Amino acid sequence: MPEMVSIQDIAAHLGKEITLRGWIADHTDKGRLHFLRFRDGTGFIQAVVFEKDVSPETFSAAKKLTQESSVILTGTPRADARAPGGFELSVKTIEIVQIAQDYPISPKEHGVEFLMEHRHLWLRSPRQHAILRVRATIIKAIRDWLDQNGFTLVDTPILTPAAVEGTTTLFETEYFGAPAYLAQSGQLYNEADIMALGKVYCFGPTFRAEKSKTRRHLTEFWMVEPEWAFGNLEDYMNVAEQFVSYIVQTVLRDRAAEMKTIERDVAKLENIAPPFPRISYTDAVDLLKQKGFPDFNWGDDFGAPHETVISESFDKPVFVHHYPTDMKAFYMERDAHNPKVCLSADLLAAEGYGEIIGGGQRSADLNYLAAQIAKHKLPRAAYEWYLDLRKYGTVPHCGFGLGVERTVAWICKLDHVRETIAFPRMLEKIYP
Repeated sequence: MPEMVSIQDIAAHLGKEITLRGWIADHTDKGRLHFLRFRDGTGFIQAVVFEKDVSPETFSAAKKLTQESSVILTGTPRADARAPGGFELSVKTIEIVQIAQDYPISPKEHGVEFLMEHRHLWLRSPRQHAILRVRATIIKAIRDWLDQNGFTLVDTPILTPAAVEGTTTLFETEYFGAPAYLAQSGQLYNEADIMALGKVYCFGPTFRAEKSKTRRHLTEFWMVEPEWAFGNLEDYMNVAEQFVSYIVQTVLRDRAAEMKTIERDVAKLENIAPPFPRISYTDAVDLLKQKGFPDFNWGDDFGAPHETVISESFDKPVFVHHYPTDMKAFYMERDAHNPKVCLSADLLAAEGYGEIIGGGQRSADLNYLAAQIAKHKLPRAAYEWYLDLRKYGTVPHCGFGLGVERTVAWICKLDHVRETIAFPRMLEKIYP
């Protein structure tokens, strides 16, 4: 019996009769010759059915095949530089599993709205297939680097009694008669975890109810959040640049074919390695004034256009550090020499992609945090456990959060984050 193989492993089976299982991505009928663009989930290959080389039954079966019909092909693969993917399968037999009828996404151009309504089918296209495989590699690289560098995975709650940064951008739900919220971060729980384990990370879905309709926002996205004890702002930036560099270089090594499918020019990714440039928030304000934003004032928050201008000024991701204290979350440590700024830093991706990481050093001062909770009008009762962490063995500590979808968008150079996850959730978009 021919061996059942995957397209991604086809190079190891050249000249041998094999079997592939999958779907017809496209079918070109040339009379006595049929060209089948075939996919199996691991890749795409051109399969050729030549009338003189197959039985009448097989050739008849080839004539019936429509886009997205599911089939089992047996044949012999060979190298062919002219064929998509560099290989071609000479078909011997075809077993039809199902003939698809009137597949709605044809090879012609379709509008984004139409494609999003058919997202469950759009995923099958070469570009979307490639993006999702790059995403999977990014996630694996994230886990590998953290696991190999002494971080322990600790799962944090999705349902929480309070917010990390207030409840205005949270989805509220009812929890047995009391209000609860879908988590926008696991950071506060990570701060408890590090006191037990030293270096930890959580990795999971994050929910934000911001009514944003930009190309960088989803209402449900995935975030990884490393946190560690005895760390400061400088430690955070050193770790983050090593971390991001590893992710990028892993994708370049393991997903070259997918990057080619996406038509990503990887030249600008090849030099992503430490050290990354670092500028203060104050210097970033001066940069913006020089580059078309004369009315941007110290204390203003960056929007997407500002982040784009800053990041386009560098050929690597850039850290913007020491933001105004009032701009950042209540738990951020103040600069001892200038309390108006805090020990925070955001990492802006290169090529105009904006923030992919936010983080910094957390305050270890019980009295300051209690005052901050009151200042931000947060319910102290919901944070008593968090304040306990500053009573029993508190230490300097730091951490950050990296958004997976924004990282995928940057590495793949996508125009919108809606392509970075299989089923994106956006404002007014929850189907399918």
